[in-house]
Amino acid sequence: MKIIDLSKTIQYNPDDPFFMKVKIKHKPHRKAKWLIRYLGLPFKLFPKGFIGWADDSIQKMGVHSTTHIDAPWHYSPSVAGQPAKTIDEVPLDWCYGDGVVIDMKHKKDFDPITVEDILAFLSKEKISLQPGMIVLIKTGRDKHMGTKDFFLKGTGMSAAATEWLIDQGIKVMGIDQWGWDLPLPYQVKKAKETNNPDLFWEAHLVGSRKEYCHIEQLTNLDALPYTGFKVAVFPLKIKGASAAPARVVAMMD
Repeated sequence: MKIIDLSKTIQYNPDDPFFMKVKIKHKPHRKAKWLIRYLGLPFKLFPKGFIGWADDSIQKMGVHSTTHIDAPWHYSPSVAGQPAKTIDEVPLDWCYGDGVVIDMKHKKDFDPITVEDILAFLSKEKISLQPGMIVLIKTGRDKHMGTKDFFLKGTGMSAAATEWLIDQGIKVMGIDQWGWDLPLPYQVKKAKETNNPDLFWEAHLVGSRKEYCHIEQLTNLDALPYTGFKVAVFPLKIKGASAAPARVVAMMD
């Protein structure tokens, strides 16, 4: 079986916006020996050649800072009048299934992905969606990872396209750009220009009406065929959280 990593490396990047910066402290082996000595083991009883263990701590990382899956709770406290699931409540059987890549690399920055775009691709490639599949939207914008453009450029899913996927029985979907919607600064700009309160976060807010999860900041979707693989996207089990980092992988025989 071939396993393909679809996850972003968790590391500090100076070009990330302040709200998604990651800070990790790496502790060298020699630091641990003083902890062991403090616990009462004399240096003379250390195993031969042992200088201590390496350790690390994540000092800053939001749950949306890297490749992650959003829980329904992220979009709204309720879904269709019922309490929304936090990430620790998302059923694990949603998080593993047959994968489908929908290629939207031709979409220009700030041009939303529509139902018609998805239908045209599925028809051309003779692909049928089935309930429980995990749909991955390939935009090619993972090329901007690590640059200031990652947060500022991209296409994005429309509300209608998001709702259409949910109506096909898709509980988990993902995208290889910073966010599921059009870029956040662009949404703010257009909402103010048009005085339209329905523009901002329109795809995310489908989650207040219909239950679903989406993955953001995927990478390496070019390494996948359009079908014929499994996807695993198991989130960290963080109590009450709106999202969690996940090691997303595709598996092919």
